[in-house]
Amino acid sequence: MDLAFRHSPAPASPPRSYGLPLAVCFVGLGLAALAGCRPSQPEVVVYAALDAEFSAPLLERFTQRSGIRVRTKFDTESTKTVGLAQAIIAESRRPRCDVFWNNEILNTLRLAHLGLLEAYPSPVARTYPQAYRDPQGRWHGFAARARILAVNTNLVPAEQMPRSVFDLADPKWRGRVGMAKPLFGTTATHAACLFAVLGERRAREFFRQLKANEVQVLSGNRQVAAAVAAGELAFGLTDTDDAIVEIERGAPITIVYPDRADHELGTLFIPNTLAIVKNGPHPAAARRLIDFLLSPEVETALAQGPSAQIPLNPLVLSRPRVESPDTVKAMQVDFDAAARLWDRVARFIRDEFRTP
Repeated sequence: MDLAFRHSPAPASPPRSYGLPLAVCFVGLGLAALAGCRPSQPEVVVYAALDAEFSAPLLERFTQRSGIRVRTKFDTESTKTVGLAQAIIAESRRPRCDVFWNNEILNTLRLAHLGLLEAYPSPVARTYPQAYRDPQGRWHGFAARARILAVNTNLVPAEQMPRSVFDLADPKWRGRVGMAKPLFGTTATHAACLFAVLGERRAREFFRQLKANEVQVLSGNRQVAAAVAAGELAFGLTDTDDAIVEIERGAPITIVYPDRADHELGTLFIPNTLAIVKNGPHPAAARRLIDFLLSPEVETALAQGPSAQIPLNPLVLSRPRVESPDTVKAMQVDFDAAARLWDRVARFIRDEFRTP
């Protein structure tokens, strides 16, 4: 697991006049103590699973507005979300993280079930739909993405266009389709949600069909979208943010929102989530950051930015560049039930796909 802190730049400070207090420092403590006379800059520690290129500019904007330095820890593309959640669990006796910015929801719920999240009923969250916020205030959902099929239009004619996630198991696409490793990130979330919606027997059967169909398992959703763009895959299961980047680069890709018919499961929409870690070192700064990130300004920026995140706050007027739960049938899933299935699903996936 590759974890490293990233610092937002400190805001410029105006010249200061120290007067008598400075003289006292010189006389009593000498030059070494001079730095100690200056008040330290407040800070907040964030573990962020959303890609740095999307999240870092917003965290830097928070620093510029508030004067609070943000120390950010990102994880690798292949293990993010799970790696950060495991770090929070490992540090639970002496927390280092203040705010967990997860790019999905189930690992946030797992932390809530373990009692590791602090309740904070942010006043900004009141405008969000109840489905995307915890009644106890332990987590807040915002800026969603859809789980979609990215299809290479040079390789797949219109009359053969896939319409369902179950098309990944169609023998006519044997060895020509792909997905990210279903132990991490939104692919793992998708797997647990399918177990919750389909039932364990049917879900196990589906994943065994994927294995038999030689579905290519890549390291992350971004790699799936890139492989489709390059013509290495006919289509693949990925997220809207990764697919839209390739489309806007001019790649021959179209997005299919799967299972959208009335009799089908619906497309899975997964929100980013925010949570304050219990007993984190900077609780006041953490609450200020939560309020900022839940603001319509931030959801608008994420919607208009390269990742085309889907706003969930009804106060956001920006129209997303991708479909939303308002325009596509959304999968009805009990996220809490899916989170409780997480460990069982992970064991099955690891054993079935022989993933270390």
